[in-house]
Amino acid sequence: MTAETSIETPRWLDAREQAAWRAYLDMTALLNARLNKEMQDESGISIADFSVLVALSEHPHGRMRVLELARALGWEKSRLSHQLTRMQQRGLVERSNCSEDRRGAFVVLNDHGRHTVEAAAPRHVESVRRYLFDEISGEQVDALGALAGAVVERLREACNASAESCDSADE
Repeated sequence: MTAETSIETPRWLDAREQAAWRAYLDMTALLNARLNKEMQDESGISIADFSVLVALSEHPHGRMRVLELARALGWEKSRLSHQLTRMQQRGLVERSNCSEDRRGAFVVLNDHGRHTVEAAAPRHVESVRRYLFDEISGEQVDALGALAGAVVERLREACNASAESCDSADE
């Protein structure tokens, strides 16, 4: 069944599934809001800034093509473009033209951006540990990883089977 298929008889969530779904939504919303607030307060950057800086810092030479970065983050090109403009204005990243392809451009992690992500990362990982991992068992960590992996795999399979690309960066 695809997203375009008409659903005549919805398979409603039962009470247990509904409670789990709502708890998941609440958890992700509250966790993201809290991590973003702490990142802003402690490091002066947003979680979105941090996500871009991490992706660049983990890539060879600290640079990526814009489309490659959008795909790595799962963001639309327009969202990334606006984010990069704000980050460039604050001196966290630079853009450079691709010498092999005049249409292409690179996003480059500069020294200020590298220093910023390196300073923010220890605080961020401590927050993730405090709010998520400190209160759950090893078995729950394994279950969380398995659950997330299964959902991601199912979504990727749906995208691969779809006639249209599910890649948000292609929009």
